[in-house]
Amino acid sequence: MKLPSFKTLLANIVCLFTLAWLYGGDLWDSLRARTAEVSAFLAPPPLVWPAVVLAATGVALGLVLWGLVRGRAEGFKGYRLLPILLVSALFFDLVLAEGQVPLLPEDVASLVLDHFQEKAAALANGKAVPSEPAVLRPLLDELAPPPYLVKGERVPAWSLQVREQCQGPVLEAPGLAVGTVIYCVAPGHEKAWVTLVGLPAGERFGLPAVFSVEGQPHVAVVRPVLREGSGMAELPFQGGIGAPAPVGSEESLDAGVVAPAPTP
Repeated sequence: MKLPSFKTLLANIVCLFTLAWLYGGDLWDSLRARTAEVSAFLAPPPLVWPAVVLAATGVALGLVLWGLVRGRAEGFKGYRLLPILLVSALFFDLVLAEGQVPLLPEDVASLVLDHFQEKAAALANGKAVPSEPAVLRPLLDELAPPPYLVKGERVPAWSLQVREQCQGPVLEAPGLAVGTVIYCVAPGHEKAWVTLVGLPAGERFGLPAVFSVEGQPHVAVVRPVLREGSGMAELPFQGGIGAPAPVGSEESLDAGVVAPAPTP
């Protein structure tokens, strides 16, 4: 009974496990994303393509096993199918990915918080941050939908919740829907904290939670922007304790100027 070389057998085993790991994982993610409560995908993962690759893998594996049982030697072409299938599938994936910008859901969530922080600060009147939902809502309407799926469907739009008299950012949001931006205004409207409901960075499936990175909630702080031309912008400490007095005033003169030293 003739068998292929150890090198050929090893190549087939490596290709088999690689195909199962890559496309079996893609198929599992695709099926799970369609049933999970929340999943972090910009769109439902493809279902047909990994299923086709896995079906072809099964056919190729069957031919390899048939060749081994029949005692086919090194020249049997069935031993080449798994390596050819792996290379072809990876090449097809590369062609499909060409021209696409790899953007992760956590990157989108971070960009949304930064964008909202910048735009909300620009709406401040110089002393207080905005707090009216009618003013803040348009800042979210201009953004793309949240990068999350609920039961396989993309969340259609961001929602906004404004809270007053906050002592800090909202770090837990039970009951809030995915894609909710929480705008929490401090007393006196001197600043506001912004968080959003999604999934922690790096997690693809789970339950709605405040978006966090490496275990720390991602919080954007909105503060009034001092505009050019305002007195406060030019002299931020004018009149404050310990502030330097204007040049030429009595407070700015030292003792030697106010009372000259006596002539010896």
